[in-house]
Amino acid sequence: MMKHVYSVGQVNTYLKNMFAQDFLLRKICVKGEVSNCKYHGSGHIYFSLKDSTGTMAAVMFAGNRKNGLRFRMQDGDHVVVTGSVEVYERDGRYQLYAREITLDGAGALFLKFEALKKELEEMGMFASEYKRPIPKYIKRLGIVTAPTGAAVQDIQNISRRRNPYVQLILYPALVQGEGAAQSIVNGIHALEQMGVDVMIVGRGGGSIEDLWAFNEEIVARAIFECSVPIISAVGHETDTTIADYVADLRAPTPSAAAELAVYDYGQFREAVRMIHMTLHLRMREHIRQERFRLEQLQAKLGYLSPQAVLHSKKQYLSDLEEKLAQRMENRLLKDQYRIRLLAERLETGSPAKKLSRGFSFVTDGNGQPVTKSHQVQTGDPVTIRTIDGKIHARVVRTESSGQII
Repeated sequence: MMKHVYSVGQVNTYLKNMFAQDFLLRKICVKGEVSNCKYHGSGHIYFSLKDSTGTMAAVMFAGNRKNGLRFRMQDGDHVVVTGSVEVYERDGRYQLYAREITLDGAGALFLKFEALKKELEEMGMFASEYKRPIPKYIKRLGIVTAPTGAAVQDIQNISRRRNPYVQLILYPALVQGEGAAQSIVNGIHALEQMGVDVMIVGRGGGSIEDLWAFNEEIVARAIFECSVPIISAVGHETDTTIADYVADLRAPTPSAAAELAVYDYGQFREAVRMIHMTLHLRMREHIRQERFRLEQLQAKLGYLSPQAVLHSKKQYLSDLEEKLAQRMENRLLKDQYRIRLLAERLETGSPAKKLSRGFSFVTDGNGQPVTKSHQVQTGDPVTIRTIDGKIHARVVRTESSGQII
């Protein structure tokens, strides 16, 4: 009977496929003590996990370190490694490929955290459209945290420094241990009823177990349903909780939360001063421009106004009146002179004056003047006018110049 013979590579490939098909090995959490921990220049970490019964080789590639490892791992650490168990074909041995490493005790909680995070995210509780804006200027700040500790002290100090006129209302809540989640929820409801403008919900940093109250679903729902904008301030910059995802704004620390919630009164006052100065300068410039414009309009009104036109017309009429009076006076003088000349001429040729000198005015019987002798005949009646009356006579004889008829 012929035996079927396999190569080493075929066996290793077969084993690798068997491991890959095992659902449990594709995503598994393994806890143990770290040994032989080496950080490679490429960024990979090679180490072993051991307990009282055995040892397992493990590796974390550089691409997984950023999100999968939040502390400096070293020999002797007790950790929980989440990843997959696979066969390394070249050496024919299996090893654990780590995607995430946490200190022992946090592994189970981390899986619970991820499950709840996924569930709430699918429900839309992390959606940006539900995030309420944080008011810029507030009067009352609500704080849900432990009454003692660095968190509340940091918030108080920074708030007073930035704006001593903002009222701080503290709800002393349990932030760790049994009953902490419900205490936080009660604090949110109480401050909401009091009508604060903004609320800070948080505590100082710690392990995932210490921060777990802020990963509870009842806390997440209380934050989501609260009508008051909430700033989460849990732990330090590297700590993230479910409350951070649900809150309207996440602050990396309680101090940062106070910075975000309370406006800086000094900066506000300086801004108001600058606005006042700018407004004053603009008003002065505007007044200057309007005064210049008014002066131009006044000048324009000065020569276009009805009063100015009326004054001009009055002056024109006055000038005409003066000219007319002067012309009339000149005309009168001229006419008076002319009349005197005519009077003198008339006086010179006046019949009365001639009559007073002995001359007479003779008319025939028809009343026609007799200026020549041949106009009458002997016996014709004539009338002789003297200066004081008439003489009626008849022609005795006539004679012409040099000859008597």
